[in-house]
Amino acid sequence: MFSPFDPFRWALAHGRHLELGPRGILMAIVNVTPDSFSDGGRFDSADAAVAQAILCLEQGAEIVDIGGESTRPGAASVTAAEEQDRILPVIEALVGTTDAIISVDTYRAETARLAVAAGAHIVNDVHGLQREPAIARVAAETGAGLCIMHTGRDREKRPDVVEDQYLFLGRSLEIAGEAGVARAAMVLDPGFGFAKDTDENLELMARFGELYGFELPILAGTSRKRFVGAVTGREAADRDVGTAATTALLRIAGAAVFRVHDVAINRDALVMADAMLAAERRVRAREERA
Repeated sequence: MFSPFDPFRWALAHGRHLELGPRGILMAIVNVTPDSFSDGGRFDSADAAVAQAILCLEQGAEIVDIGGESTRPGAASVTAAEEQDRILPVIEALVGTTDAIISVDTYRAETARLAVAAGAHIVNDVHGLQREPAIARVAAETGAGLCIMHTGRDREKRPDVVEDQYLFLGRSLEIAGEAGVARAAMVLDPGFGFAKDTDENLELMARFGELYGFELPILAGTSRKRFVGAVTGREAADRDVGTAATTALLRIAGAAVFRVHDVAINRDALVMADAMLAAERRVRAREERA
């Protein structure tokens, strides 16, 4: 039986890997964009993005997720060339100056291929391989880790939030399997906030354990999302405490990777949750010995 707390060796490009399960991992968001919903324009130059990525690593992130196109509703689309011009210099600079695990946030197969060639280790696709299925072949051929996200955008969803996860991500996993992506390379993301209202996001949190039927680690991306604001009454820039609460709650529920804007506050929430989980394991072991 799959346990989200057991070790899972996540295979990544360029011979790298991360051990998921026994402790939570932070993925820092670095948007090289002028229009992302929370931090658009703050890191839209290569130098600013690199500096932010290094700060996030110093604060405790183990993965830096570099994106060149906003995924907020209504955001202006960019061409593949524009996306690549934004992110490739950042990836190259980080590879040259750090030992960071680098993720590229893209749905485009060619952008993913160029990013991995530049040194990225993970491909993070918010369309779950279903906009450009060729991106799965890129992951298979390069050995990149693959984050496969659920979305409800531009399609009819099932009324039950978990049933819809299995419908959509089941198809995504078929695409990955047909392309030859190894199971050890894959992590799933339930896509908090992507065509989900507040009640749906909260129900997804409450039923998080039902996602382990996929028998893969789960990445949680709740950072500064609208539902956090709906619950706390905070605007996007002031949602980091609420985000940290979701980090602790979802870590206890078994989430493995946490995609966040503010690394420092989420790092503290995560280490507290992991400390509690470790204490729980010690208590259970003591009871079993008794």
